[in-house]
Amino acid sequence: MKKTLKTTASLTLVTALFAMVAAACTSGGSSTPTASPDSGAKKAETGSTATPSGFNYTGTGPITDKTGTLKILATNAWTNNVDLKQAPIVQEISKRAGITVNWELLPPSTYQDAISPRLAAGADLPDIIYQLDQDQLMKNIQGGLFKPLNDYIDKYGVNIKKLFEKYPALKASLTTPDGKIYYLPQLAVTKNYMPTFMVNVRWLEKLGLKEPTTLEEFTDMLRKFKNGDPNGNGKQDEIPFSVAPSQLASAFGPVFGLDLANNFYADKDGKVHYSYYEPNYKEYLTYLNGLYKEGLLEADFASVTADQITSKFSQNITGATFNFSWYTSMVYSKLFKDYDPTKPLIKGIAPLKGPHGEQFYIGRNPITGIFGISKNTKDAELAFKFLDYASSDEAKEVYVWGLKGQTYDIVDGKKQFTEKGKDNDFIQKFGINPVNLPIEQSVEATDVLVAPWHAKIDKEMEKYIKAPFPFVYALQAEASTENTVMPDITTYVNEMNIKFITGKESLDKFDSYIKTLKGMGVEDVVKGKQAQYDRYLAASKK
Repeated sequence: MKKTLKTTASLTLVTALFAMVAAACTSGGSSTPTASPDSGAKKAETGSTATPSGFNYTGTGPITDKTGTLKILATNAWTNNVDLKQAPIVQEISKRAGITVNWELLPPSTYQDAISPRLAAGADLPDIIYQLDQDQLMKNIQGGLFKPLNDYIDKYGVNIKKLFEKYPALKASLTTPDGKIYYLPQLAVTKNYMPTFMVNVRWLEKLGLKEPTTLEEFTDMLRKFKNGDPNGNGKQDEIPFSVAPSQLASAFGPVFGLDLANNFYADKDGKVHYSYYEPNYKEYLTYLNGLYKEGLLEADFASVTADQITSKFSQNITGATFNFSWYTSMVYSKLFKDYDPTKPLIKGIAPLKGPHGEQFYIGRNPITGIFGISKNTKDAELAFKFLDYASSDEAKEVYVWGLKGQTYDIVDGKKQFTEKGKDNDFIQKFGINPVNLPIEQSVEATDVLVAPWHAKIDKEMEKYIKAPFPFVYALQAEASTENTVMPDITTYVNEMNIKFITGKESLDKFDSYIKTLKGMGVEDVVKGKQAQYDRYLAASKK
């Protein structure tokens, strides 16, 4: 089992479904950045003091024809034995850029806490700083810690402009209410290899069932899984559906037209809703309470872990779950010794059509982290051009595939990972998809790693993926309201969620629950979210 789980990390790195953060505390030195030698460089609003030369940056490496040095504070890999500062891929990017990068890399688990005092002090800041949160309340922006980048984007943003064209919503999310952009993004895939319902194909075949397409068919399947002895051992030991509590809302929320995982959503008319304050949420709770009463949802569902689910699949005692799609071919199917890689065993299926006719899965917001150029930098142009180059197609190819002859080769005109490129330990130390740089995850490279049947199914799932509520900067009044109100609301909602599902609180009291939320100020938060969404739509049209 351990070996199987370890193998899955290759895909985890490529799609970065869980780890868009960093680790390993090291210091990159204290060299002072030199002036950028750009042609016709002007002292922009960012205060650059670059010295002009005949060099013209085109979006590819090198980014300068003179000696250049940058200090960058970021995260390292999640794996403790990996130091991205020493990783060949990271070193290759600075080499192609033609500069020296002094990295300071801190552990992911403590990163934001570690950099917060430095940001609060506003002193001893390197040229570039990575943030795990997105500074939604604009605390660091309003503190003057980061330079506005609009002029640099206009003049040098060759690759950033391409990203904005590729992801129209991206620019809108990064734009503050006054029209400025302070951060450049690190990006996740938004429609591919998303969490899905998944079922044991052999159990379906044993019971003569088809893949469920509606909520009713799914419920009927679970009942037959429980009572039909699909594992064929003569015992009623089957657990029809096993899911981690963190995935339960993502699984069934969309069936009832809700985005419970992200709390807020906008309907087709642009009206913002808090999912836990909607009539459909009562339908969601009623359904799950029914599953719980029938024993189709585990009695201890609130404490189920991912490892426990994997163990249940390995024992062939569970037939369905909801998880990130890569588990189907990279974990669960491989648990069976007679698994044939040419056809699915544990298979992802389309979202279930709910009582209101909606059928979708929730995708991801593209931004998973941000890079800002600090007020202390002496060469903002060089810093910007490095981030722009690090966002280029040239750089992305290195992030995803590594280096030719080491992690990949060209076979019949197509890139293929070498045996080393498929080895989890090797590629982690090599720096595949380095989380200390503005990477954009690659669907293409993921397709190569998963089973062909899985890649095919993933493409079929794209049409069902619905974008979540976008990231939008909050004005001070909106942020103040949310910070004051939402912690208590979230605690109350979570407590009542478990009580309603388990029957410890009757659903007859749902109206009282709604009344309590209203009294706690939930409508004031929704009002603020509506204003943010309206600004987002306006920015999207520019």
